[in-house]
Amino acid sequence: MTAARPRVGLVVNPTAGKNTGARIGREAAALLAADGHEVVDLSAMDGAHALERGRAAIRDDAVDCIVVAGGDGMVHLGVNLVVGTDVPLGVIAAGTGNDTARELGLPVRDAAKAVERITHGARRRIDAARVVDPHGDERWFAGVLAAGFDAVVNERANGWSWPKGQMRYNLAIARELGVFRPIPYVVEVDGSRYETKAMLVAVANGPAYGGGMKIVPGAAFDDGLLDVLVLHEVSIPTLLRVFPRVFSGRHVDHPAVEILRGRRVRLEANGIVAYADGERFQPLPLTCEVVPGAVTILG
Repeated sequence: MTAARPRVGLVVNPTAGKNTGARIGREAAALLAADGHEVVDLSAMDGAHALERGRAAIRDDAVDCIVVAGGDGMVHLGVNLVVGTDVPLGVIAAGTGNDTARELGLPVRDAAKAVERITHGARRRIDAARVVDPHGDERWFAGVLAAGFDAVVNERANGWSWPKGQMRYNLAIARELGVFRPIPYVVEVDGSRYETKAMLVAVANGPAYGGGMKIVPGAAFDDGLLDVLVLHEVSIPTLLRVFPRVFSGRHVDHPAVEILRGRRVRLEANGIVAYADGERFQPLPLTCEVVPGAVTILG
């Protein structure tokens, strides 16, 4: 931020972190204003309208930085707002998972510390992954793109209005385990093509997703590479034994787990809708390409 124009475009998800987003967002706005910043509220009724408002503010040079308050979905929105611009992104982590903020070493659920880092901390550039959809539109993610059993569970859970919260996902897991079968994939990394049946494929720019699951513990936000984890075909009992190890990262030692690395990744599979940064993304096939240093993070 420039000293002459300390204008902050603030986007708040009020329902993040079991509805604590609104409180933390208000606290952050007050702290930013007390520090001398003009706060421009860019919050909206949904993500699409927030993107529209944020892009208009950036285009009109109405803000000097974007600050998002919420969980990984808000970081996802913020990355898609500022990528390809000189506008930096600040994060007030107020969600349930907060994987991107935590793995970047940013404060979690502490508005005062987050604002301190945003206003007085350093700037750093991180990579982001770009996907061009069939209509030619770009969409970006900062953390992990899930395209296997985890994505199937998300898709099933998001089709239900009840129950709410984590119970809905637990029920979706239980339902999916009874019918899930290994998925035939084509995975292409920097032109090398692999065909396999797998339980899970994830493309990682950062190491974690899903509230602390270190799906690719060796992934880094600033190495100019994407890490592709493939959990090849195993039995459901083996999947149930291996998957819980993801919280410690020890699942990568299993012989059915393979990790590939590259700059450009293409995934093909029938009937799979990918999720990125916890958000519904787009159906396969898709191609991801890492763009080094695409986003400037405050703090």
